[in-house]
Amino acid sequence: MSTTQANNSKLATIRALLAKAEDAATPEAEAELSRKRAFEMMAKYGVEQAMLNDGDEASDAPIDKIFILDNPWAMERVRLLYRITDALGCECVHLGRRSDGSRSLHVFGYESDLQRIEVLYTSLLLQMNTGLAAQCVPVSTGVRAWRRSWLLGFITRVGDRIKEAECGAREDARDETSAIGRSAALVLADRKALVERSYRAAYPKTRSRGRTTYTGTGFGHGWVAGSRADIGSRRVGGSASTAVAA
Repeated sequence: MSTTQANNSKLATIRALLAKAEDAATPEAEAELSRKRAFEMMAKYGVEQAMLNDGDEASDAPIDKIFILDNPWAMERVRLLYRITDALGCECVHLGRRSDGSRSLHVFGYESDLQRIEVLYTSLLLQMNTGLAAQCVPVSTGVRAWRRSWLLGFITRVGDRIKEAECGAREDARDETSAIGRSAALVLADRKALVERSYRAAYPKTRSRGRTTYTGTGFGHGWVAGSRADIGSRRVGGSASTAVAA
């Protein structure tokens, strides 16, 4: 089996595990096992690609992509995508609100990492929307504020879980060397630096914004849902060319 075929097979397995966890008919215990396995494979896949393609940009080069994030909850989708992007060592800029009410996010990273971002975002967005739809908003509570706070709780917890798992995968690879003899730490640091240079060259005047605030009381419920979400493991800019930060 070629390297490309092996990679496609791994991603197909990850997608299948995520789909199983997303299925409402899957028992929770079984879904949780699928979630855990999916992210273990996803994190390992990311490190494997970095090490395998070290020094070979023809196989895995830095790229960029603009994501269009539709309503409802377009700004919360921006936050979800940012948290995934940040955890995977990529960079992004929130380009602001479009005329149709959607939002756009410009993401910079290596091709293999953007592929992982897309897989995780697609799955987590489905889980987030499904989870929110199943909530019963407490009586005498502002519906929109409660739902928004639930979404922020979900996104916060999911983002933390992905970040923790990525760090764990990198720690597990600390003794590995690439095809040209470089350590995993050096390979990953160099990739991060190159991505940041591309991002800074495109947006040299970006800025960060203040912390996200909310008024609803659903944050804790969303946080718990984020703890269960399948992850396969500070601040959000609001205006054009505004950097998105945690």
